[in-house]
Amino acid sequence: MTYKDALAFIHTRRHGGPDFSRSRTILTRLGCPEAAVPFVHVAGTNGKGSVCAYIASVLTACGYKTGLFTSPYVTRFNERIRIDGEDIPDGELTELLEEVMPALSGFEDSIAEFELVTILGLYYFAKKGCDIAVLEVGMGGVHDATNVIPKSEISVFTQIGLDHTQYLGSTVEEIAAVKAGIIKPGGVAAAYMDPGGAISRRCREEGARFIPADFQRLTVKSVGMEGCTFDFDGLSDLYIPLAGTYQPYNAALAVTALRALGERGWSVTEKAIREGLKSVSWRGRFEILRRDPTVIIDGGHNPPAVEATVKSLLRHFPGRKFIFILGMMADKDVNAVTDALLFHAERFICVAPPAPRAMAAGELAELLRKKGAPAQAAENMEEAMARALAYAGTEGVVCALGSLYILEDARRAALVKNAH
Repeated sequence: MTYKDALAFIHTRRHGGPDFSRSRTILTRLGCPEAAVPFVHVAGTNGKGSVCAYIASVLTACGYKTGLFTSPYVTRFNERIRIDGEDIPDGELTELLEEVMPALSGFEDSIAEFELVTILGLYYFAKKGCDIAVLEVGMGGVHDATNVIPKSEISVFTQIGLDHTQYLGSTVEEIAAVKAGIIKPGGVAAAYMDPGGAISRRCREEGARFIPADFQRLTVKSVGMEGCTFDFDGLSDLYIPLAGTYQPYNAALAVTALRALGERGWSVTEKAIREGLKSVSWRGRFEILRRDPTVIIDGGHNPPAVEATVKSLLRHFPGRKFIFILGMMADKDVNAVTDALLFHAERFICVAPPAPRAMAAGELAELLRKKGAPAQAAENMEEAMARALAYAGTEGVVCALGSLYILEDARRAALVKNAH
C-alpha cells in the first residue's frame, strides 16, 4: 500500500456518525489502545483547535510525550494526528493503516471516515507510547466518534454557539447539553461558558468537578498581528504568537485546564506554561500571509467565529476597507454569517470550497447581492485572490474565510502573487 492508496481508502469510507459497538470491536482487536493513554478531551463550537494546540504545546514543554488529534486539516491530512508537534509521517500513516486493516474485517464498507481516523489516532498514540493525548471532538460530543474513550483526565469546553443545528439542537443550551456528553463519571470539566447550566448540570449528574474559566482574572495587555500578551490567574506577561482578539480567552481556558491537570498529579509548571504558550503553532486562525496589501486567512465558518474575526479586523485595521474572499458549505448558517460580514465589506469575491457539501460560488454571490452587497463569483481561488488584491490596492485588507477547506488554496494563491 502506498501513502496515496492509504488516503484513498480513508477518504472513500462513508460519511456519517459512528457505531460505538463497531468501534469497540475494532479497538478490542487492536488491544484496546483507547484505554492505554490518558486523554484531554476537548469539545465546543469555536476555538477547539486553538485550545487543543495550547494544551498540547504546554504538555510537550512539560516533558510529556503528547499526542494531538484534530480535524479537519488545513494543509495535509497528516496534521490530524501529531506527536509533540510533528505530523505523522507519510510512511508511518501507511504502515498504521496496514496494521489496522485486519481489525476492520467485516466493517470495511460500514465504518465512517471520521470513525476510522479516530481509531487510527488512538492506535498510533498507544503504539508510540504517548504519556497523554489531546483529543478534539469532531462534532457534538455524546455521539462523536472520539467519545469511544472510556475516561479522560479532563473534559474541556470551548465557546459554544449555533452550528450543526440540524444534528445538535436549535438552541445553544441544547447544543451544550449534547457536547456535555463527553463528561465522564468522577471526572473534571473546564469550561469557557455554561449555556443554561447544561455543562455544570451534567457534572452534577456524573459526580464530576466543574471548573469555569474565570475571565475576570484575565487582563489583555496587548493584541497585535505578531501575537498577544496577557495576565491570567496570577501569571503575568504570558505571550502567545497567535493574533486575534479572542485568542487570549482561548489561552486562558487552556491554562485553566492545565492547572486542573496539575491538581490531578501532572507536573505542569509555570515555566512550561510560558514556554508552551510562546511556542504554539496553529495555522489558519487569523493568520497573516503577506502585507502590502495585507492578506489574512481565518477558519471562521459560523456566526460566533465570524463575528470574532470581524472584531479582530476592526481592532487591527481601523478605517481600512475589507475585501472578503468567502467560501462556505451549504449546510452552514450562510444567512447569519453573511449578515455578520455585510456592513464591514467593501466587496465579496465568492468561491466554492473543494468539498462535496460546498455552496456554489454563484449562488453565494447572488445571495449577497440580494442583501445589497457588491459580490461576484470566481471560478477558482487564483482568480478570487487576483481580483481581491486588485480591489484592495495598497491600503485594503483581504480576508479569506467561511470554510477551513479554502484556506490552503488561499495560502498558495496569496504567496504566489506575493512572489510576483
